[in-house]
Amino acid sequence: MVVMLQTGFSTAVNAKIIGSGSEVMVLAHGFGGNQSLWDKILPKLTHHYRVLLFDWTFAGSIKDPNLFDPHKYSSYSGFAEDLIKILDELGLTSTIFLGHSMSGLIGCVAYTKRPDLFQRLVLLCSSPRYINTEGYEGGFEKSDIDQIIASIESNYQNWATHFPSLVVDEADPVSVSRFQKCLHEMRPEVALPLAKTVFGVDERDILEMVDIPCTIVQTKTDIVVPASVAVFMQNKIKGCCTVQVINTDGHFPHLTAHLELLQVLGTVLGF
Repeated sequence: MVVMLQTGFSTAVNAKIIGSGSEVMVLAHGFGGNQSLWDKILPKLTHHYRVLLFDWTFAGSIKDPNLFDPHKYSSYSGFAEDLIKILDELGLTSTIFLGHSMSGLIGCVAYTKRPDLFQRLVLLCSSPRYINTEGYEGGFEKSDIDQIIASIESNYQNWATHFPSLVVDEADPVSVSRFQKCLHEMRPEVALPLAKTVFGVDERDILEMVDIPCTIVQTKTDIVVPASVAVFMQNKIKGCCTVQVINTDGHFPHLTAHLELLQVLGTVLGF
């Protein structure tokens, strides 16, 4: 069953509900992606849940170029407001939220604003802060992030061609190409402020306000999110929180190790 939505903002962000079940699962993609990156795990999930898919306003699949406001999205709060708006428009509450990368933390922020909308968070390869600082290993020095921003600013299409091979398991070239296509579809004038927001974010303090069950899902090697980040998040989150490690490399297990990811989700969620 596919329900196409004809409601305000939800329509603008290509929201749709697929599947059947008493509970709703929300799938929120990460930086540079769109909802198509969930395709491999969707068939299984729709047997057990009504699954809500949508595109963030930065995605190349968004038809209205004016939806992305760099000022609004200079923090994750703007994205969290969008998520809340979508769920409210569709009358959804007590959802299971699965957020990849930046979206994991957006889910945390949204929960602190509207706890009634969520019953569990699944944080897939997520990080509250990417830059190393005293007592915290985020994975990057500030100079590394500055170089990424400079590369995006000077030649976005060139950066979009090469970045995917760093973050998607190179043993799966088809998946590398899929993410590459998504990045190339994103407009450079959107990509630059978005990258500044994502790579400069520090949402470590929000974790202590999350007091519902959480599952942190990591891969064994992720250049974007080192293992230390998962341990940090688990220690900070107040709700019952477990860490599940998938035996694969890269930042996109829903593309490169989808069967293993589904096994983890099935174990954690009981399907």
